[in-house]
Amino acid sequence: MSSVIIYEYMATRRKKPKVTEKILPIPESKYRLNLKHFNITDKQKDFLKKALDEETKIMFIAGPSGCSKTFMSVYSALRLFNENNEYDIFYVRTIVESADRGLGHLPGDVEEKFHPFMMPLTDKMQELLNPDQIKMLTEEKIISAAPVNYLRGANWSSKLIIADESQNFTLKELVTLVTRIGQNTKMFVCGDPLQSDINGKTGFRTMWNTFNDSESAERGIHCFEFSKDDIVRSEILKFIVNKIENIPKIKNI
Repeated sequence: MSSVIIYEYMATRRKKPKVTEKILPIPESKYRLNLKHFNITDKQKDFLKKALDEETKIMFIAGPSGCSKTFMSVYSALRLFNENNEYDIFYVRTIVESADRGLGHLPGDVEEKFHPFMMPLTDKMQELLNPDQIKMLTEEKIISAAPVNYLRGANWSSKLIIADESQNFTLKELVTLVTRIGQNTKMFVCGDPLQSDINGKTGFRTMWNTFNDSESAERGIHCFEFSKDDIVRSEILKFIVNKIENIPKIKNI
């Protein structure tokens, strides 16, 4: 537990006041997160330098499966929340993975319907936090989530946004996403161009190419790319991704 020293000046009949010293304990914030330690690569260090920079507003993050795009975004958001508890963390994802069925065909309310699509976020939080802290963050709505098609009309301030599987966002959805940004908000937009499920309608690379320039970087919008050499999930995944990248049709996506 932290402490603070309080100096009290006692009025006396002497020429100089008597000074007494008290040490008062400062209770730890209940929102202080104890993040688990993990080995970090040089590329991940480069990512964190950008992600934690207060001048950074948006990061478009590209890379193959298993290269830590989502993990590093979640870790960065938790680090930033530790530094400033005024932040909320908001996770955004598409529902395209439910094949041809829309969200309305699934049972329950919006939160219940979207719960299966939050599994990547849940997995990453379990790698970084203990169960009690995950429970606290979710129960107090510090971490929340919604599908991308529920964002129109939103206006975000003091939020840390993680947009996952953004290769499955259309250009229109990505425009809706980035134009929600308000004061004191930081956004991580993660995408794997090799795994788009929307038949060539992805807007991720278009948005990436639009903002991948020095003018955008000067305003705090950065494009960061991991490669298959940065895959940390497993060695066999590196081999698989390398083989897939050389399939002619996929190379032209």
